[in-house]
Amino acid sequence: MRALDIKLFRDLRRLWAQSLAIALVMACGVATLILAFGAYLSLEETRDAYYERYKFGDVFASASRVPDSVARRIAEIDGVAAVESRIVEMALLDIEGFREPATGLIVSTPPDRSIDVNDVFVRQGRMPEPGRVNEVAIDTQFAEAQRFEIGSEFEAVIGSAKMRLTVVGIAMSPEFVYALGPGDMMPDSRRFATIWMPEEALASLFDLDGAFNSVSVRLLRDASETAVIEAIEAIDDLLEPYGGTGAHARKDQMSNAFLQGELDQLRGMAQMIPPIFLLVSAFLINMILSRLIELEREQIGLLKALGFGRGAVAWHYLKLVLVIAVIGVLIGAALGTWAGRGMTVMYSRFFAFPFLVFRSDIDIYLIAAVVSMAAAAAGALRAITVVFALPPAVAMRPPAPQVYRQFMGGLLSRLNLFSQLTTMALRHLVRHPVRSLLTAIGTAFAVALMGVALGTLSSVDFMVDAVFFRTERQDATLAFSTARPSQAFEAVARLPGVIAAEPYLSAPVTMRNGQYSRQLTITGKPPQTDLSRVLDLDLAPVLLPPTGLAIGDRVADLLHLRPGDLARVEFLDGERRTVDVPVTQIIQSYIGLVVFMDIEALARLQGTGPRISGVHLLVDDSRLDDLYTAVKETPQISAVALVSRSRQRFQETMQENMTMMLTVYLALSIIIAFGVVYNSARIQLSERARELATLRVLGFRRAEVSNVLFIEIGVIVALAQPIGWLIATGLGIIITDSLATDMFRVPFVIEPSTFAIASIVVVAAALVSALIVRRRVDSLDLVRVLKTRE
Repeated sequence: MRALDIKLFRDLRRLWAQSLAIALVMACGVATLILAFGAYLSLEETRDAYYERYKFGDVFASASRVPDSVARRIAEIDGVAAVESRIVEMALLDIEGFREPATGLIVSTPPDRSIDVNDVFVRQGRMPEPGRVNEVAIDTQFAEAQRFEIGSEFEAVIGSAKMRLTVVGIAMSPEFVYALGPGDMMPDSRRFATIWMPEEALASLFDLDGAFNSVSVRLLRDASETAVIEAIEAIDDLLEPYGGTGAHARKDQMSNAFLQGELDQLRGMAQMIPPIFLLVSAFLINMILSRLIELEREQIGLLKALGFGRGAVAWHYLKLVLVIAVIGVLIGAALGTWAGRGMTVMYSRFFAFPFLVFRSDIDIYLIAAVVSMAAAAAGALRAITVVFALPPAVAMRPPAPQVYRQFMGGLLSRLNLFSQLTTMALRHLVRHPVRSLLTAIGTAFAVALMGVALGTLSSVDFMVDAVFFRTERQDATLAFSTARPSQAFEAVARLPGVIAAEPYLSAPVTMRNGQYSRQLTITGKPPQTDLSRVLDLDLAPVLLPPTGLAIGDRVADLLHLRPGDLARVEFLDGERRTVDVPVTQIIQSYIGLVVFMDIEALARLQGTGPRISGVHLLVDDSRLDDLYTAVKETPQISAVALVSRSRQRFQETMQENMTMMLTVYLALSIIIAFGVVYNSARIQLSERARELATLRVLGFRRAEVSNVLFIEIGVIVALAQPIGWLIATGLGIIITDSLATDMFRVPFVIEPSTFAIASIVVVAAALVSALIVRRRVDSLDLVRVLKTRE
């Protein structure tokens, strides 16, 4: 083995603790990179393959009753490759042994042909056969949640009929990868089902023989955004006479939008977190290598004098760095693969794919390795440049003693604010201000990571409080299949167990402001509500004015509207009126694109007279069974949203995810804090070993000598706290803003207690690393350390 290689392994053995600390920090970056990119590519490629193979639509539209002949006219639009006209309706499900009413979205299947758009993957059994009105196929997740098998039966209120249905198939469709029930914030597979039923059975139940109320369109491959917009406009023109409520592109389809949001989150994770670890590891490598080269100046000069070239010596130190990086890459690859497979299992609970396998292609690992090696080499570059330029004669001489000057003209010493040992510690920090600041910033990143994780938990808690306890305070929401006369409210209020009730009216519209437009729903409410409230930007209840719109802050940003502006509202049902309505107030909204209005004013603008779309209920818990029984026997009710169940499901899911996230971020924060502080303390010990040994000889106790290092570490860690708080706040705001979508937004909330907990965790990790280094201070070999180089 070459002499330099022997020296390399000796250096690694001598510096094993510091090298391992750096490797662990680097491993965190590698693991996060592999985890995020692996999960991202797995989801993206699975989605794309699934969408392509099972003909996921590009444009979706719905209407009231459209003759089948219109589907042929849609197929003639330029750029349209396939059209699937169908019947889609909501139904109330009565499942034996299941107390709560469930909701089903029933989709028709064509009688004499295959499905051309949004095809179905049959996992078990078969699709229902034409003419067999009681046969259905159900989605996989609902079947698993309810433990349904082929041949299982359940009852459903479809239209005005209650039917007993038999399961003949268990299937899934790209249209329902992420299936949300009415009023739910998280998928609840026990209470929401996608059901496929023969077309003629649905047509007879809803008087849609020879007609459809929903259409999906596939465009030619690689259709441009302009082509999609033109197709949407053409479809809207064709469906408008038949009560069309506005076509929308794939990006606005609910399932795809949630899936795309998850992909954006993974991409953001891959872009933001790994660089933190790689920067910290590069900084640590620079610290260790610079100090190692300073300590081995004489050996470097001797090697050059013996004939080793500059390149050979520089390559020796670079190999030391690369070996540390390789260890970090190997550890990170193993952790990333393990965590990625666990994340894939978690995704399979939320996203209904025929298959989902964590992608562990070699190119992901190669990219992670190359990026990590490059970061390590960048951290070593400055130190290696010194090796390359150091002449042998200069290297073999002892380094010039440092020049000591009084700080601030000796003012601090005259004030007697600090002891002599404390002054020694502070003087060393001031003498290396850049290194001290960088060490503090490295430690601050540990505080920031923990702060972001805890801040996310606080943000979710704040959102739950705002949505479920300040806004949606009802126990349940009943939705009608079509808007009903206002007398329906009185009938619902008389249902068993109902303590209080509030009506609402939903009106699909296109809202415009100049060149800006958006399809959304205006919700009409009584002026003063208590169950489902409207909150202003300060989360105070709003009294809806007799005229005008209260619009969510997200809608205001998208349409560039402010209080006092006129918004053009085009109703998409009823008389399809177009009116200009003033914006009276901007309100707070975290879910969806919300616009509210006085219910009577909305009915007048719509031109339909007093109508309601559903009712919010406050229910006596002791009479829930009576209410559920009555609801299951009421044909006009198409969907039931149980807000308490939705809240419970949301909190359970968030608690599980947050616990996992906090565990991961806690480990990452500890690793960063330990790596930075431990390496910094070891370097300080190497640099000041002679001073500390001299203090011991002069009679200072071990504890007093150790305090010199502890004070330095303490000042650096204390300085890191406010920097970490600022970084955590900035990162949290950037992350939440980048992940905000039209469907879901989480405000970033960070409390003083969050900063305190994050700081306690990091200080504890720093203290442990400092205590480990103190053992080395106590065991200093005074004779060896005090030898002078001649």
